[in-house]
Amino acid sequence: MQFAMTDGALQRIDAVQLGQRPLRYFDFFMAAFVTILLLSNLIGASKLSSLGGVTFGAGILFFPLGYVLGDVLTEVYGYARARRCVWAGFAAMLFMALMSWVVVALPPADGWPDQKAYEAVFGSTWRIVFASLCAFWAGELANSFVMARMKLLTQGRHLWMRIIGSTIVGQGVDSLLFYPLAFYGNWTDAQVMTVMVTNWAMKVGWEALLTPVTYAVVHFVKRREGLDIFDEGTDFTPFRTRI
Repeated sequence: MQFAMTDGALQRIDAVQLGQRPLRYFDFFMAAFVTILLLSNLIGASKLSSLGGVTFGAGILFFPLGYVLGDVLTEVYGYARARRCVWAGFAAMLFMALMSWVVVALPPADGWPDQKAYEAVFGSTWRIVFASLCAFWAGELANSFVMARMKLLTQGRHLWMRIIGSTIVGQGVDSLLFYPLAFYGNWTDAQVMTVMVTNWAMKVGWEALLTPVTYAVVHFVKRREGLDIFDEGTDFTPFRTRI
């Protein structure tokens, strides 16, 4: 049984009732979530940038937007639907990695001069791919879990606390998994630690700055959907996709 605010009235609804409700924006949020995830790994992870002596992956500029969308999905539609989006993103990342490997491995046409550049951009090692998949899956699910549980504990109040608190945990799990899995042994321990902490802090700070945007989107979608899920009695296991 789930607890929801529907059309301004607080009431209990089960999964069947919720499944019968038309959801205007859920599909669009899922598509945006997966798109940002793929872009952050495809074009963001391919470039290191430096500002003020701080080195970071360019994907940090828009990867946190995926956490903003994850917060909106969990806050409005509940943990189960957010979890479904995470699994959709995981499958999309896996397919992208497989197709990138196939395309890079194809022999280039005679006279085509850009094979090395293509390999440099799209030829991620399987270690990086594995690290990205593990970090994304665990980080996003941790973010959604904390968001949903804090919503119950605060009885739906203090949205800012849930947004920032879930991001601290989710991005922390993501960073703790990705950087050691991807670079331990190739970088020094100090480099791994420095980049891990720096990127975690920048991602959390970036999403904190976006808190007013998250507020605006959450309230707009709640009003238009007439829905506000409280995950009372939800099965929080990460190992399922069924709603």
